[in-house]
Amino acid sequence: MGPINLLLWGLGVVLIIAGYNRARGPWHRYQALKEQEANLARYEGWRGTRLRDDGPSAATLMAERMRRTAQIGGLVAIAGFVLVFAGFAVH
Repeated sequence: MGPINLLLWGLGVVLIIAGYNRARGPWHRYQALKEQEANLARYEGWRGTRLRDDGPSAATLMAERMRRTAQIGGLVAIAGFVLVFAGFAVH
């Protein structure tokens, strides 16, 4: 176990924590927006009319942005896992 291994493990752990923290909030907000959209769709089906235009709503656009932000955080965490495994592979 050399200094390169420790450096890779340390960077990997930092990236895992940073990626998780970056993805956690937007993912929860994305799930809430998705649930709200499903609720609106059920209400429109029950009522028999549409309450909005055919274009995307602001909630839909925000949900897509939250999903992308959560995906980026997930990629950062995956990069951290790769660095941790690389720390074990380097001799």
